[in-house]
Amino acid sequence: MRVQRPRRRRRTLTAALLAAATAASAAGASAPPTWQRAAPLPDPRGEVAAAVVGGEIAVVGGFDRTGLDSARVDAYSAARDAWRRLPNLPAPVDHAMAAAAGRRLYVIGGYGRSRAPRRSAWVLSPDGRWRPLPPLPAARAAGGAAVLRGRLYVVGGVGPRGLARAMFVLDLRRSPSRWATLPGPTPRQHLAVTAAGGRLYALAGRTAGFDTNMSLFESLAPPERRWRRLPPVPATRGGTGAAAVGTTIVSVGGEAPEGTIATVYGFDILRRGWRRLPDLPTPRHGLAVAALAGRVYAIAGGTTPGLATSGANELLPISIR
Repeated sequence: MRVQRPRRRRRTLTAALLAAATAASAAGASAPPTWQRAAPLPDPRGEVAAAVVGGEIAVVGGFDRTGLDSARVDAYSAARDAWRRLPNLPAPVDHAMAAAAGRRLYVIGGYGRSRAPRRSAWVLSPDGRWRPLPPLPAARAAGGAAVLRGRLYVVGGVGPRGLARAMFVLDLRRSPSRWATLPGPTPRQHLAVTAAGGRLYALAGRTAGFDTNMSLFESLAPPERRWRRLPPVPATRGGTGAAAVGTTIVSVGGEAPEGTIATVYGFDILRRGWRRLPDLPTPRHGLAVAALAGRVYAIAGGTTPGLATSGANELLPISIR
């Protein structure tokens, strides 16, 4: 009996340690996500556009540290945590709009050095060449773009006569193709645009300066022509970005009179409700927001309201539903 007692104590101790390890593992698995830092953008910029193309995040144009427009395009690989250069844009732009389909990157509009909105539209093909698309029916800048079911949508922003009321659509499955004009969401600029679950989403934005920020949230399911209002973003924001991960739309960044915006929110498409997510470690506006492999990335953007730049690259894991 004296020989068996230590064995029972060892078995009891082993069971206790296993139970503690299991509890710790479960606690770790349920821990809330936190922002992590990744390789910074090699050339800090603000007022950029971005899209996920060929499994990489392409960051396009924007203001550089000297305040001049940039034609530079950089691609980030999450698998390698590294950047590489893509061919420069045909012309430098800021406040442009970008979207992707497969391995093709589309860049639309924006401001040029004349500070007037542009009608230009380009596509970067897998062969590494930029080619022109048909010009937009009217110039656009500071809007958003998304590809949904083979069509490229240009939503919101500023046109030659002020805030844009119309939305432009290009059928990428047809060649040649012409831009169509359809009703847009409530007119505003510096908004975020994304697509998920067969719908387009137009999030927040502003009507003029950053003291006119909005919390408006609207969606459209083509071929419908009427935008529908959704529960507003919990806090107003302009100069903002958004991306969809599964059934969650994540709202990141912006600028306001009191400074750049740190708060981050997630909208559950199925439950039609918002929840608070961890704050952005480096608050920015005019930033690139993109989703890749279950993570939302916040790249570049201005760290103070107005003309500012950053190379920050921060990511937040999102549980996919």
